[in-house]
Amino acid sequence: MFAGMNSGVAPSLAPHHMALIPPERLAEIQKEYFTELAHLATNPEAIEVKDRRFSGKAWHSSWSKMIAATYLLNSKHLLALAKAVEADEKTRTKILFTTEQMIDALSPSNFIATNPEVLENIISSQGQSIQNGIVNLLGDLKKGKVSLTDESAFEVGKNIATTEGQVVFRNDLFELIQYTPLTETVYERPYLMVPPCINKYYILDLQADNSVVRYMVEQGHTVFLVSWKNPDASMSKVTWDDYVGDGVIKAIEVVKDIGTTDQINVLGFCVGGTLTSTALAVLAARKKDYVASLTLLTTLLDFTDTGILDVFIDEGMVKLRESTIGGEGGHYGMMSGLDLGNTFSFLRPNDLVWNYVVENYLKGNSPPPFDLLYWNGDSTNLPGPMYCWYLRHTYLQNELVKPGKLTVCGEKVDLGKITVPAYIYASHDDHIVPWKSAYESTHILKGKNRFVLGASGHIAGVINPPAKNKRHYFENNKLAKTADEWLAAAKDIKGSWWPNYAKWLEQFGGKKIKASKTFGNAQYKKLEAAPGKYVKEKVSAATQ
Repeated sequence: MFAGMNSGVAPSLAPHHMALIPPERLAEIQKEYFTELAHLATNPEAIEVKDRRFSGKAWHSSWSKMIAATYLLNSKHLLALAKAVEADEKTRTKILFTTEQMIDALSPSNFIATNPEVLENIISSQGQSIQNGIVNLLGDLKKGKVSLTDESAFEVGKNIATTEGQVVFRNDLFELIQYTPLTETVYERPYLMVPPCINKYYILDLQADNSVVRYMVEQGHTVFLVSWKNPDASMSKVTWDDYVGDGVIKAIEVVKDIGTTDQINVLGFCVGGTLTSTALAVLAARKKDYVASLTLLTTLLDFTDTGILDVFIDEGMVKLRESTIGGEGGHYGMMSGLDLGNTFSFLRPNDLVWNYVVENYLKGNSPPPFDLLYWNGDSTNLPGPMYCWYLRHTYLQNELVKPGKLTVCGEKVDLGKITVPAYIYASHDDHIVPWKSAYESTHILKGKNRFVLGASGHIAGVINPPAKNKRHYFENNKLAKTADEWLAAAKDIKGSWWPNYAKWLEQFGGKKIKASKTFGNAQYKKLEAAPGKYVKEKVSAATQ
């Protein structure tokens, strides 16, 4: 990785990967590398490092700048080699991903001896920073993850997830929260939110000023929300069918009963959207017309292109999970929430891993409070059979989009039978749900669909309240054959997409009625105040 300045040897990939690079292209890459290396060696005073990892004053010395510049040159060279490999797309993606992981891990900022800021801290603190870093490291080893925020600063129900409401239903899979109206009148049709079961629901209700839940309540909707249970060992045999039938469909039925309406409006977020779409296909097969409109936020239905997550999933990996936690041979278990969380963190290692390794361990600092990162670290487990079904039939074999291929809750699944109007939102820079893959849902669902593209990533694009007037979104009410054609004709609109969505949803709310002061009904009585108890269950407790 760090070839010597005078060694005459360029850094390289593994030999069997180097053999996949055409000789002519390899010669070009190596020539460019040595030319740039010679320029560094002969013009050290001209070195300009543009990377936030090396932006501190301590990195401005000639020696530190040379270390950083050489590392960046080696990184550029290795990435060029990885991109030059001639192989199938999945192999190339894996090689590029592992190369990027190695490059990020070997940054000179990640080591005491080559990080001048760390050395300065050690001297100025007379070694106290090292002692603090060791304490931080030992604490994180017990937790099984790198701390991204001061977790003691937050308590669910106290200063996050504080929108008022009541739990009105509970089973072994979820609690159903009904939120307190904030308007004198509300739309007749209730509104159900189905968040992902891979994380806690309160990403949709972090703080009052960025809560999707509160915003929808303020728009005059009677909002219900599914709060998934954090699975424990007793749920090791729970399946995808259970999450669809006893989860989403049951929630729809309860909300419909409480609202005393024939139909409700439903939103699904991420895998919550995949579960919700599956549920609607099951209901369509049963001729149950329970839903007036569907909203999908950063949701995959067509798993042809799953972005960077594809590097983790192949037949061998899925088979291993099936044989250890998925029920094959009688072996049931849990997919650890900690393992899932750590995997997602390494999709953005500089932002969510190495930055905190340097700050927490090498510099001995404590991370500041940040609600979004607290939520990010509040992991949930997944039942093995459910997780394995999801991997095999979506990511690996992409069967959800094949009409009649899968049977869920005793019904053949055909997403094409979903004919309700749909609002489909994607985020432009989403590394978990590529926006062009999300766009494919406009072809799969057969109702009157609207597609909106927000800025930023998987979470930041969604959580974009209007009052902050940040970012922008693209709108084009005329759907096109391809995502690129749609975007080319789209209008770029400054600010949040939330008002656009609220305006769209109005038409499916039904008439306005006086807001009720009661929760639930005679059959479904209020059980306890929101946020309930399931959202407070921690991975450490859930796995005991």
